[in-house]
Amino acid sequence: MVHNVTLIRGDGVGPELAEATRRVLEGTGIKFNWDIVDAGVDIMEKEGTPLPPKVLDSIRKNKVAIKAPITTPIGTGFRSVNVAIRKELDLYACLRTSRTYKGVRSKFDDIDLVVVRENTEDLYAGIEFEEGKPETKQLIAEIEKIGKKPIRKDSGISIKPISRFGSERIVRFAFDYAVNNKRKKVTAITKANIMKFTDGLFYEVAREVAKDYEGKIEYEERLIDNMCMQLVQKPEIYDVMVLPNLYGDILSDLCAGLAGGLGIAPGANIGKDIAVFEAVHGSAPKYKGLNKVNPTALILSGLMMLRYLKEFSAADKLEAAVTKVIAEGKSVTYDMKPHRDDPSAVGTSQMADAIIAEMK
Repeated sequence: MVHNVTLIRGDGVGPELAEATRRVLEGTGIKFNWDIVDAGVDIMEKEGTPLPPKVLDSIRKNKVAIKAPITTPIGTGFRSVNVAIRKELDLYACLRTSRTYKGVRSKFDDIDLVVVRENTEDLYAGIEFEEGKPETKQLIAEIEKIGKKPIRKDSGISIKPISRFGSERIVRFAFDYAVNNKRKKVTAITKANIMKFTDGLFYEVAREVAKDYEGKIEYEERLIDNMCMQLVQKPEIYDVMVLPNLYGDILSDLCAGLAGGLGIAPGANIGKDIAVFEAVHGSAPKYKGLNKVNPTALILSGLMMLRYLKEFSAADKLEAAVTKVIAEGKSVTYDMKPHRDDPSAVGTSQMADAIIAEMK
């Protein structure tokens, strides 16, 4: 079977990582029909926007995309190209996995965590009111009138919407992921002891959804501040974690740090019938064209894509190859060496070559 996939090359080091990942994915033996498109600062002058309509059109058509890192240029009207893609395509579930690999520097050797982050609501919904603006003053006055609580007149305001609909579909996504990937537990994480009507609603819905999985998946709840401490002290007791948008963003980086950093942190943004896979890290423009940056995060995002496409044997083969190359520590980029100035470090392309060779 040939899979039609949109390949977004990104900018900065994005094109180098995209090419390395494309070659590695083809090295699994799976056939792809790539629709290669560009987004980001490198095409601003030509297209007049960092996110041309043809990029979204391609993703809508193919239903699956893998995206290299993208820089969001200042002053374009986009808060973030990445956020715009998620919003336009209603990619409501952000999926990030964190696991330790032998050969990666980490204080732990048993990290195997999954963060499921709601992507469309919460404080990241972008409903903000600037300090001093007439509409902000009007909003403050209305809130004081309805809520009977004073707000300082020089405040900026951000609105935090948490809906029953949004909570239900993200929690169900987390439980379904746990079932389909033979995980054992889902932990819902909020600050519901303080934000009783938003985070509290998230918990209320999560408890309702959890009833549908009784006997299959264990369910528990943690408060976000306590959870940060728990993960540092005993990460091995956690499995799949589901969170509203802001907490999920923060906790996913914490989990990546436990496993060894963003260089090995894959991610996916998934909607009803569309999925975009991406590395968690940025575009590192200062390394552009130097064939230096670690391709592992985007390659592992490709591995997640293979599993999404139900190419499980190919995914297992790729994971075994990545694991072996990292463990051997020979054909890895500078950041994966014991010392960053190690002259034996290889480039982006050469690390991809080593992974491909392991799969032959």
